[in-house]
Amino acid sequence: QVQLVESGGGLVQAGGSLRLSCAASGSIASINTMGWYRQAPGKQRELVASTWTDGTTNYADSVKGRFTISRDNAKNTVYLQMNSLKPEDTAVYYCNYHNWLSGFHYWGQGTQVTVST
Repeated sequence: QVQLVESGGGLVQAGGSLRLSCAASGSIASINTMGWYRQAPGKQRELVASTWTDGTTNYADSVKGRFTISRDNAKNTVYLQMNSLKPEDTAVYYCNYHNWLSGFHYWGQGTQVTVST
């Protein structure tokens, strides 16, 4: 069992920045992936960025060069630094934890990010 607590969402002007945080607690596997997904109204949930235990990262093409994902394994926390935000980044952002051994996925409750023009 894993619990995820997200924070850092908010309302910003285009070009602004936000940093999202997600802290995981519970039965944390030594090998796992943590990441961020987002879902805008009327659209499918999509992967934004993910990071493996060894620090390997993956980004959606739409956020490359603007967003940076990082993790602190000692704290079981993942961060998403979002710079140069665009209105199309507006969505609910969900933290995800994937246990590679069990295959289980866990999700945070979501945090709203709104970027105005």
